[in-house]
Amino acid sequence: MSQRDTLVHLFAGGCGGTVGAILTCPLEVVKTRLQSSSVTLYISEVHLNTLNGATVNRVTRVSPGPLHCLRMILQNEGPRSLFRGLGPNLVGVAPSRAIYFAAYSNCKEKLNSIFNPDSTQVHMISAGVAGFTAITTTNPIWLVKTRLQLDARNRGEKRMSAFECARKVYRLDGFRGFYRGMSASYAGISETVIHFVIYESIKKKLLEYKTAGAMDNEDESVKEASDFVRMMMAAATSKTCATSIAYPHEVVRTRLREEGTKYRSFFQTLSLLVREEGYGSLYRGLTTHLIRQIPNTAIMMSTYEVVVYLLDG
Repeated sequence: MSQRDTLVHLFAGGCGGTVGAILTCPLEVVKTRLQSSSVTLYISEVHLNTLNGATVNRVTRVSPGPLHCLRMILQNEGPRSLFRGLGPNLVGVAPSRAIYFAAYSNCKEKLNSIFNPDSTQVHMISAGVAGFTAITTTNPIWLVKTRLQLDARNRGEKRMSAFECARKVYRLDGFRGFYRGMSASYAGISETVIHFVIYESIKKKLLEYKTAGAMDNEDESVKEASDFVRMMMAAATSKTCATSIAYPHEVVRTRLREEGTKYRSFFQTLSLLVREEGYGSLYRGLTTHLIRQIPNTAIMMSTYEVVVYLLDG
C-alpha cells in the first residue's frame, strides 16, 4: 500500500468517526450513565401501610430505563449535559478511527499475500491488530471522556473541563490512571473482530450480487447511492451481532474508569458485578447502546467508504 493510500484511509477513517460521534453523542452519555454504578442513585420510594394504618417509606435501589435516565439528565443538568465529553470524544475519535482503518487496510493488504485473499482469517487478524493499535494509543482520551460523562452536576454548577479532569486523574492515580480499563478494552477487540468479519462477508456477497447483475459493459467500479445504503445496512447488521455478543466488556470498562472505584481488574469486576447485581447488570444500557451504535456504525462506515471512493477517484 502506497503512502497516499495510507493517508486516504487515515483521512476517511477520521471523517467517519467524527461524523458518527457528533450525531450520536447524547445516546453515548445516556449509555455511559446506565453502565455506571452511580445509576443506582436514581431511587424510588415504595409506600407501605402498617397494621396500625401508618405509612412508611421503603427506599429501593432501581436501575432506570433509557428514557427515565434521559429525562433525569435533562431535568437536573440541562440539555448541554447530553454533550458532556464531546470535546475529548472528537479529539479521540478522529485519530482513533484514522489509526484503526489505516492499520486495518495495511494489515489486510499484507496478509492477503500470505493467506487466502480476503478470507475470514485475514479479516480476523487485521481487525485484531488494528483494534490493539488504536486502543493502546488513545485510551487516555477515552478515560477522560468517560469521567466527564459521569460528572453529573446540577444546572448552574461549574462543570469540569477536559483539562481539569486530566489533571485530576494524574494527581490521584498518576500516569497509570489514564490506562484504567485497558484490560476491558482489549477484551472488546473480540467485538471488533466479529463486526469486521461479518461486515466484510456481507460486503463481499453484495459485490458478487452486483457483479452477477451487471449488464453489458457497465462499469462496475462506478458506485451508486444504493451501494452506500447497502453498506450502511451491512455495517448496522454486523455491529448489532457483534455488540450483542461482546457487550459485557463495555459495562466492565465503564466501571473500571469510574473515579475512586472499587473495581481493580477485568475478571475481578466481572465477578463482582455478577455477585452483587446479578447477570442482568452485564447488559445494562444495551438497548441505548444499540440505538446509538447501529446508526453511528452505519454513518461511520458509509462515510469512510464514500471518502475512500471519492479520494481514490
